[in-house]
Amino acid sequence: MKLSHLNLTVNDVDTTRAFLETYFHMKCVSPSGKGFAVMYDDDQFVLTLMQGKDVQYPKTFHIGFPQESREDVDYINQRLKEDGYQVGSPIESHGYTFYVRAPGGFTVEVIKRKGK
Repeated sequence: MKLSHLNLTVNDVDTTRAFLETYFHMKCVSPSGKGFAVMYDDDQFVLTLMQGKDVQYPKTFHIGFPQESREDVDYINQRLKEDGYQVGSPIESHGYTFYVRAPGGFTVEVIKRKGK
């Protein structure tokens, strides 16, 4: 069984869309609009973004972007830091990983899984 899509309600669709395009190579396929965006990854996973107001996700809620290598994790981490995001250095945990708060109000995990 495979998850095919996920909808996230976010505070700012355009800023969240740009973040996901810039750092995670998601592609927006919907017309540019203020309240809704349809995005795909390279595996055709569909992520939709819907405009909300005062969106607050639970503290432990996050979405993950697995990477092919530790170097990829380091690269994204460095780019985020250079662009002004508050992000700690990657650590060894359940993989080589770090977390960053996305502009839409949710957390993103970037990880190179162990043994994969």
